[in-house]
Amino acid sequence: MRIKTNIIDFMEEKLYKPMLKEELAVQFGIEERETKEFYKILNEMEREGSIIKIRNERYGLVSKMNLVVGKLQGNERGFAFFIPDDRGMEDIFIPAEGTNGAMHEDRVVVKITNMGSKDRRDEGEVIRILERANNTIVGTYESSKNFGFVIPDDTKIAYDVFIPKEHINGAKNNQKVVVEIVRWPEKRRNPEGKIVDILGCVGEKGVDILSIIKQFKLPEEFPPKVKQQANIIEEEISEEEIKNRVDLRDLNTFTIDGPDAKDFDDAVSIEKVENNYRLGVHIADVSHYVKEKSALDREAYKRGNSIYLIDRVIPMLPEELSNGICSLNPNVDRLTMSVFMEIDSEGNVIKHEIVEGVIRSKARLIYDEVSDLLEKNDNKAFEGLEKIVDDLKLMNELCNILNERRERRGSIDFDFSEARIILDDKGKPIDIVKEDRRIANRMIEEFMLVCNETVAEQMYWAEVPFLFRIHEEPDDEKINSFNKIIHNFGYMIKGSQEIHPKELQRITKEVKGKKEETLINTIMLRSLKKARYSSEHNAHFGLAAQYYTHFTSPIRRYPDLQIHRIIKSFNKGRLSSKEQARLDSILPKVADHTSKTEKIAEEAEREVDDLKMTEYMSERVGNVYEGIISSLMHYGMYVQLENTIEGLVHFENMIDDYYEFDEDNYYMIGQNTGKKYRLGDVVKVRVVDTNLIKRTIDFMLVH
Repeated sequence: MRIKTNIIDFMEEKLYKPMLKEELAVQFGIEERETKEFYKILNEMEREGSIIKIRNERYGLVSKMNLVVGKLQGNERGFAFFIPDDRGMEDIFIPAEGTNGAMHEDRVVVKITNMGSKDRRDEGEVIRILERANNTIVGTYESSKNFGFVIPDDTKIAYDVFIPKEHINGAKNNQKVVVEIVRWPEKRRNPEGKIVDILGCVGEKGVDILSIIKQFKLPEEFPPKVKQQANIIEEEISEEEIKNRVDLRDLNTFTIDGPDAKDFDDAVSIEKVENNYRLGVHIADVSHYVKEKSALDREAYKRGNSIYLIDRVIPMLPEELSNGICSLNPNVDRLTMSVFMEIDSEGNVIKHEIVEGVIRSKARLIYDEVSDLLEKNDNKAFEGLEKIVDDLKLMNELCNILNERRERRGSIDFDFSEARIILDDKGKPIDIVKEDRRIANRMIEEFMLVCNETVAEQMYWAEVPFLFRIHEEPDDEKINSFNKIIHNFGYMIKGSQEIHPKELQRITKEVKGKKEETLINTIMLRSLKKARYSSEHNAHFGLAAQYYTHFTSPIRRYPDLQIHRIIKSFNKGRLSSKEQARLDSILPKVADHTSKTEKIAEEAEREVDDLKMTEYMSERVGNVYEGIISSLMHYGMYVQLENTIEGLVHFENMIDDYYEFDEDNYYMIGQNTGKKYRLGDVVKVRVVDTNLIKRTIDFMLVH
């Protein structure tokens, strides 16, 4: 909005002194009938954190008053860390007495009260709460005679919520509830709330995951309008629509997914063209069914992505689309956005085209069965599918070529084994197993990567508004810290100048197959920035890719859906200057919003995994396991077991000596014995305690 820019420009002038809203209205020539709208804009700007109203009702720029705007990250001990909106700024420590009633995730204005030093963060105080994040809180109700308290599930919320008698609303002791805040915390006073939903008793089937769904405010049902739109979508593709597309139904296409997958948004095909490979990546054409600004589209945007919570999926789109007409099921006609890439023996894409197609998938293949075929020549699952077997072997060749090309340019490949949590029919975890990335998984991964890069590069050079997936270079401080840690294992990052991904790739190769491999790769990953969506082009550091986007999963990611629409408009010559200006205005919001929904999904998925892992270990208190020291803290050390479960050996449980953390040398040392524990050391531990509320597991060393 131009008026906001004008206000900021005016306030940035050297001679500007904070003014009353009436004075600003006069300054900008606002007529009386327009003042209400002008004051509304000032309020909006204050909520956004660009300007602030000081005590004498005058407005000034936040940046000119040595104030910063951002979000609060709470801690159960009452203090917090302030994460500035300005990505270039360091986090600021907020002591408990400086939070001034602000809670975890609140958007706030902070004044710096103490400048930090090399080893100490800046310290600050919250002076204004711009936006509250926790209007409702999920937790466990604890009753007293005439009142109660709700203990939040989110340990970053440091306050218990006081519930007066008249607001208990039938909740009973030890039930999971949702409480609405009616009075915010003040100094020496907890927040006050009323119970608005009772989820069930602690331990009751499904209540634990439902609590996490409520905690993260995840959607549970699609609104009636969205369901209605999904229900009226035709389940058959008309001949007229097929005539407008490239007919690929005779092409040997097939999907490869996990055994439990229900939504198939990508199929692949391959042909040999002289000495080159013609790879086809066929993506469900979701944009044909989900029209921009429709109820379906608005809900998909709001959700941002699908969320996978072990025993359930919270989909971005209703099942009628995600598992039905948009899913590339075998032996039925399906609409696609198909990318054909001719790739030479060095892995270079020498030409490509993106078409609107219609395919008929010939088979629904399973990752493990394809891997058994390619790794062990076990073809019992492929009787009668000789043409597909030939294509899979050709794909295996191309996968290796593409992988070698990525490796040559410095792409970092974290070969993590994922943990799969197996639940019984009551939702109880009965096993946790590691799943390796086998050849079939890596093959599809390589094909999606090259497809995403190819699409991103074409749209970059087309100079049209677009959404990129970017991964910025890591901070020097984090890389130096990582270098210090790996030095204890005998590894070192060379050079002190701007780091190239090849250096980190070299470390991943050096640790491959060693006991510290998972540990060092995990610490490296934590040292890197988080990939995000952006309407501005930037490289992808981790992939060492100059151009990258997300094109291949429009059923479960909104950016992919948005990108399909842009590509269609571009191919049909519909990107007028007016349309490009519209995209320029909306794409930054789409990028920001979907980066946030992705983060929420990851946190919710991790929370469910942590909960079920804790529940699994709560049945195994007293058991002894072998693990590797994965992290060192001032209060103890974390040990990771073979099945990826991590627990804390607290100093108070290290009873053979008094231990302290030597940060310079990065080890734990006993004051009397001089015994040292370092990252990567293999140790035996006994499970001594678990806490399902905090999702924590406590270990004790077994000598």
